[in-house]
Amino acid sequence: MIKNERQYRITKTQAEKFANAIAALKARSAASMPPALQKLELDGLKSQLQDLKTELQEYEALRSGKRTSIALDSIEELPKTLIKARIAAGLSQEELAGKLGLKPQQVQRYEATDYQSASMERINQVVRVLGIKLKHPAALRLAG
Repeated sequence: MIKNERQYRITKTQAEKFANAIAALKARSAASMPPALQKLELDGLKSQLQDLKTELQEYEALRSGKRTSIALDSIEELPKTLIKARIAAGLSQEELAGKLGLKPQQVQRYEATDYQSASMERINQVVRVLGIKLKHPAALRLAG
């Protein structure tokens, strides 16, 4: 998942490199490599490129501000949902840090570790600052 503009630029560069590698592989003569091996390599490169394109499209869609809701199917998805909500709100990590009264490095650490070191109060503060609202009341299913 792309979490900031720096990662976006790096991912975009990587996607360009994969596209160039695909073009170069297609341009090579079939005699230089067995066709089955060439197909495997091409399929692998295309798969990697598609993964990068998917990440880029998701980040661009979030950044556009057109997404008004983000699905959360399990509590394990909450950290990534908070990051997506920040991006959709048009806030950088630095801007969120300012609104929380934190140093930018702290928000970067929270996001890099998927909020593992954040207290529940801090997570609630992030939710409030981002203006996140539940679309439907949540219900917890107890085991047993």
